Amino acid sequence: MIPAFLSRLSYGLAAAVRNLTLLCCLALPAQAGTTLVALGDSLTAGFGLAPEDGFVPQLQAWLDAQGQDVTVVNAGVSGDTTAGGLARLDWTLTPDVKAMIVTLGGNDLLRGIDPAASRANLDGILKAATGRGIRVLLVAMPAPGNYGSDYKSAFDAIFPELAAQYHVDLFPGFFAPLLGEGPADPAALTPWLQADGLHPNPAGVKRIVAGMGPAVMKLLSEVAP
Repeated sequence: MIPAFLSRLSYGLAAAVRNLTLLCCLALPAQAGTTLVALGDSLTAGFGLAPEDGFVPQLQAWLDAQGQDVTVVNAGVSGDTTAGGLARLDWTLTPDVKAMIVTLGGNDLLRGIDPAASRANLDGILKAATGRGIRVLLVAMPAPGNYGSDYKSAFDAIFPELAAQYHVDLFPGFFAPLLGEGPADPAALTPWLQADGLHPNPAGVKRIVAGMGPAVMKLLSEVAP
């Protein structure tokens, strides 16, 4: 679950998504029979949506349309924190898993968890996954400004720094594809969100998948034969 602070995200995220799309358009096909795990919270689980409208089913359909021989596994648990994701990682990463999308941190922010603890948990996830040769796409979770500039700086730094440390791909934010070219306006996000103002509706998920899809294609192209 992600709070409404998403409206404060920088317009630079949208530009990053656009540039990433251009860079990834020549991604190679995934290896045959690749299993991709989506590890996350309610955003990944598809909270409030019909089964076919959630992030994982829509991503699966998008990848199928691209001719990818991939099975996307939904490892999203509503309310999960980075600690929860780390705790269930071992039984999530079955031997057939070759790639993983990590979308965690929103519930850490809701609870005001120390950024150092969130960093340690995400570090543990990336260390375990890369140690098994699993390719990872880490999805950033920008912090709100209401926690103070020190908290925001510490939390925001987690994602690019860990991505660089473990040489994994980084996506600027789950909601980044919903942002426009200029500073985000809360009203502009409304058409893409459910009534709670926190989770994407089916059209919002579709837009998110289309924005993140090229990054996932790039990830899959990096899977070892």
